[in-house]
Amino acid sequence: MARSTFTRGTVAALSAVALFALGACSSEQAGGTAEPTGAAEEGGSGDETIAIGFSQVGAESGWRAANTKSIQDTLTAENGFDLSFSDAQQKQENQIQAIRSYIAQGVDVIAFSPVVETGWDPVLQEAKSAGIPVVLTDRAVDSEDDTLYESFIGSDFVLEGEMAGEWAAEQYDGEGFQVVELQGTTGSAPAIDRKEGFATAIEGTDLEIIDSQTGNFTRTEGKQVMEGFLQKYDDIDLVFAHNDDMGLGAIEAIEAAGMVPGEDIKIITIDAVKDGMQALADGKINYIVECNPLLGPDLADIAKKVVAGEEVEKRIVVKDEAFDQEAAIEALPTREY
Repeated sequence: MARSTFTRGTVAALSAVALFALGACSSEQAGGTAEPTGAAEEGGSGDETIAIGFSQVGAESGWRAANTKSIQDTLTAENGFDLSFSDAQQKQENQIQAIRSYIAQGVDVIAFSPVVETGWDPVLQEAKSAGIPVVLTDRAVDSEDDTLYESFIGSDFVLEGEMAGEWAAEQYDGEGFQVVELQGTTGSAPAIDRKEGFATAIEGTDLEIIDSQTGNFTRTEGKQVMEGFLQKYDDIDLVFAHNDDMGLGAIEAIEAAGMVPGEDIKIITIDAVKDGMQALADGKINYIVECNPLLGPDLADIAKKVVAGEEVEKRIVVKDEAFDQEAAIEALPTREY
């Protein structure tokens, strides 16, 4: 640990000069990069406090809001953490800038949820050279060098897509359903993997994906894309949305077109946040596969272990469930997110 700390301090000192040249507006350019939320001198315990920098994708959905809250509520001074948090506003360049600022600060751990899968090797190599362990949360990176990060914590997105597709095949195979797909952010791990999983599950059935476009995981864009689908096609039977928010946007478009969501057009989504679960309970969504956003406790545990020099699992997959209308009605009263 002593050698690692010395390395971080040396790189921090050198990087600080470069960061100074960027000027005081760099945090605004990075979407509010590296804002400390629990400085050690205000309640931490000196050397026992773990300084951790976290770069979030953005605030594009209810799921993301729940994920951020879990991290901020867990990585507190009371729990032994000094958290610096940044919102990348869906831009990879903002996350890269945030990670470099955390390296300059000499934090003990860097964690982030990557906007997209590729393009991370250079900045992760910088963190590795500085002796700072990196933990990936929610989304993975596409890199041939898995020594650039200590661990990944999140869901199996391919499995989520498969679960959605298997239910669709079980319910609707033989009915010749025409399916439209609302994809997540292009190039992101959940968009790539959920698409793959769903397509694999319906292969060999008579369900056909007739169109697939990105709605960037947002309700607004999900509605806009669905409006376009409804203008283009007269015979849409099923919507597969990569998250609840895009599915909720699709509901608005379907209702505006004078149709009944969940009946005239079936809807399957992924996430299981409260708004989505309420729509499922109301019959406007037909099936939801869960993606658990409460990753704060897992991240805290991994951060403590890597700082202590302990071995950690390379891939930690959280358990996800699935809900039909009856299960949603039962789960809603005690739902945490």
